[in-house]
Amino acid sequence: MARKKSKANYFTKETEDYIVKYNNSTDSDYRAKIFTDHIYLPFYKLAENIIHTFKFYYTDVERIEDLKHEIVSVLLEEKIMKFDPTNGAKAYSYFGTIVKRWLINYNNKNYKRLKQIGSFTEMEESYEGGKQYVNDYQVTLSQFIDTWSESVYESLDDLFLKDNEKVIADAVLTLFRTRHDIEIFKKKALYIYIREMTDCETPHLTRVISILKEDFKKKYQNLYDQGLITNKPL
Repeated sequence: MARKKSKANYFTKETEDYIVKYNNSTDSDYRAKIFTDHIYLPFYKLAENIIHTFKFYYTDVERIEDLKHEIVSVLLEEKIMKFDPTNGAKAYSYFGTIVKRWLINYNNKNYKRLKQIGSFTEMEESYEGGKQYVNDYQVTLSQFIDTWSESVYESLDDLFLKDNEKVIADAVLTLFRTRHDIEIFKKKALYIYIREMTDCETPHLTRVISILKEDFKKKYQNLYDQGLITNKPL
């Protein structure tokens, strides 16, 4: 039985083909038409879905609509020309990874800014879902997972050289980030879920998870040895 396609129908293989055409053209009018007719909406919907799926609601703009347009501008002005289909990553996964990483940094920056302005209670009332942050002393396993996931997001380029491995790692980290909303935690089911998200082969997934697991255990053990984590060593 053929695997069910999980990509959203707004961002298709045709979208990727037009992105390649956009990058290969030097005609500004032709590029503008391609972007308007074939790329703008997929970028806009990608930003919209990621914002609401992962609840990136710490913002310094008045409306979420403004944030979506800001993301589209970033993709157009800074990222679209860097897409290379020969590196192994699909456009949907490639740009999805960029948007998530950008929003994580943006979200954390605004969280820290808002924390200086008001109390934590006030922020919780304005943010759906909430988030745990590591305090100055001991941390829980859940807090460690949150901060570890964020640190790995910021160092994906150092841990993984290939674009397809970065995409897989991003999917794994996304599961860590949204673990409280996931109903399945059996290893086989999670492997299938990640393969559906990334179109990756099992050997590539296994390699990425092995690298992430080693990094996680090393940093966890380091905190435990310093008496900074409340849970037992792994």
